[in-house]
Amino acid sequence: MPNLMLTFFPRRLLFAILPLALISAGLRADIADPPPLQPTVSQLLETELITGFLTEYHYGKPTLNDALSRKTLAQYIESIDPGRSYFLQSDIDKFSAYETRLDDYLRASNPEPAFVIFRVFRQRLHERVEHAKRLLERDFDFTVDESYEYDRSDSLWATSREQLDEIWRKRVKNDVLSLRLAGQRQDKLTDTLRGRYVRLGSQTDQYRTEDVYQLFMNSFTQSIEPHTAYLLPRASEDFEIRMSLSLEGIGAVLQSENEHTVIREIVTGGPADTSDQLSVEDRITGVGQGEDGRIIDVVGWRLDDVVDQIRGPKGTTVRLQVLPRGAGIEAPARVITMTRNEIKLEDQAAQKSVIEVPTSDGQARIGVIEVPAFYLDYEAYAREDPDYRSTTRDVRRLLRELNQEKVEGIVVDLRGNGGGSLTEATQLTGLFIESGPIVQVKDTNARVEVLQDPDPDIAYSGPLAVLVDGFSASASEIFAGAIQDYHRGVVIGEPTFGKGTVQQMVDLNNGVDEESDATLGQITMTVAQFYRVSGASTQHRGVVPDIRFPTVIDNHEQGERALDNALPWDEIQAAAYSPRAIHAAEVNVARERHVQRMRQDPAFEYLMQEIHASEMAQNEHSVSLLESRRRTEMDAMEQASHNREAVYRKASGLPARTNEINGGGFDPNQVLLKEAAHILYDLINNPAIEMPESLRTAKEQRG
Repeated sequence: MPNLMLTFFPRRLLFAILPLALISAGLRADIADPPPLQPTVSQLLETELITGFLTEYHYGKPTLNDALSRKTLAQYIESIDPGRSYFLQSDIDKFSAYETRLDDYLRASNPEPAFVIFRVFRQRLHERVEHAKRLLERDFDFTVDESYEYDRSDSLWATSREQLDEIWRKRVKNDVLSLRLAGQRQDKLTDTLRGRYVRLGSQTDQYRTEDVYQLFMNSFTQSIEPHTAYLLPRASEDFEIRMSLSLEGIGAVLQSENEHTVIREIVTGGPADTSDQLSVEDRITGVGQGEDGRIIDVVGWRLDDVVDQIRGPKGTTVRLQVLPRGAGIEAPARVITMTRNEIKLEDQAAQKSVIEVPTSDGQARIGVIEVPAFYLDYEAYAREDPDYRSTTRDVRRLLRELNQEKVEGIVVDLRGNGGGSLTEATQLTGLFIESGPIVQVKDTNARVEVLQDPDPDIAYSGPLAVLVDGFSASASEIFAGAIQDYHRGVVIGEPTFGKGTVQQMVDLNNGVDEESDATLGQITMTVAQFYRVSGASTQHRGVVPDIRFPTVIDNHEQGERALDNALPWDEIQAAAYSPRAIHAAEVNVARERHVQRMRQDPAFEYLMQEIHASEMAQNEHSVSLLESRRRTEMDAMEQASHNREAVYRKASGLPARTNEINGGGFDPNQVLLKEAAHILYDLINNPAIEMPESLRTAKEQRG
């Protein structure tokens, strides 16, 4: 199976990696008239190829019918106007004429309806921009007790211009109040907002034919299944940048959400990771260049334009204005400074560390191997370089080193690992088992291939734990699932993402004659599904840990199960494999000790309080426009955060709060990692558990 990808790309992340316009496009003030929006001859050809490939070779075998037509139309409208702030109900009624006809247009290789709808959207957006600019000329009364619904994704469409005007009156009033609470003077905030609204119009005018086409085709592919996508030729280049990890910037994957740019993922080894100043779900509201460059408001910007502002040469400085994760839109932003750097494969390499767990007779040494990705230097491997880099080779070396350091057990940390090479997933598993099947792969023709451990040797046979979270996906789930099925180790953490599908990249240029001068894009297409050796799929459900951390409040809103049109869970016949004996009683004891420790650990308590506070903020969909109430709520939120931290610091014997980043030393990742080491030690220290002679000797030497 060539060119198979097991990398985790959830729907919202996909649009961060595959921008909707050329990444090099900047703001162009010299555009007098927006470009005409009509499908090109090349796009007619691309539509024919895409529909042909998907209906013939996609794993789900989709059918172009009225049901898929309805899904595509709804997805396209949502992708254009997710906040239901521009279209009127009358527009939606007119678009309904396409509800059962888009499949016919696609079958005829004609994407014209996408352009008809987008032209209406562009007109409506300009109407809103002009209305917003007029609203800035009035004085708002912030003593009126009313609220603004900022998340309208589930609201009804406005039925009249007057109703939409009222929605925008509150929106603009909220924008003014937010900047006012942030300390901006009236003249400055008016200029900031006028520029924000004007930019909405100018950016929409810069949408070119290929941008609209990509929006529509991705609405079509996402209506089939969330990991299938169309990439423009330039977007394909950006995809390759993402996969090669040779990007100069801050090392963060971004997504656009409700006109905010949100941190979706932090790349291990990049500036965002090493500086410890950004977190997943933080929102970037402004970007400044250099130590003292003016911070430009980027709320409402297109994602690719924000990326342009953040990217830059190695060694240069960028300043980001950030709304912290979990804070409401009324919360004050903070400014952080970072030095751009180049993110390379080495930065994603596996790394080791040792955690010393306090015991009744001293300390136990638990080794940790962090695996950020399942990587393989394909170029070096192809040229038969004896020193080529891969996850398995690096982990084998780290296991030798940890054995020499006389650790009593090892935690393999797969948190945030979105996958990578299928080969590496099988080979890495083989380091911990003697022999046998690792994973089963079923293709579009229902043929099942069983991938075996390629190496009968065992690199490590001692106590093992695998630490996972909701972002451990794909290849990570293959490894964790196999370790769990063989009862080779204990899986700890959160239920994994649940991506049990395999994608293949298809270059559409291969579908045309060599004489053709057309430059077409690519599609990533789901072509297979993998299953554990037990026969169960990791798709949708993920891998459920043996000992679960209570760090996910509502798991139904996480991972694959939160994505529209995700393939369902199913199972096939189990492979022939020989698991170890189950030590259920010992796992139950370790689980009970974990629960007791969690109740007494101030760090765990602090972490759970922060998670609950963040969850409550995320569940809010409206905000007060009464200034006195907003100020009270802001002060109360900040005070509550300070109080939680003060209690934690006092209980932990730490000094009082400082102005350091992240509360002066609290690291939730380390809290959970240390707890995983404690759990593994509890399993090792249980006399009922059979322990390898080498580890028993090491323990005796420690004692």
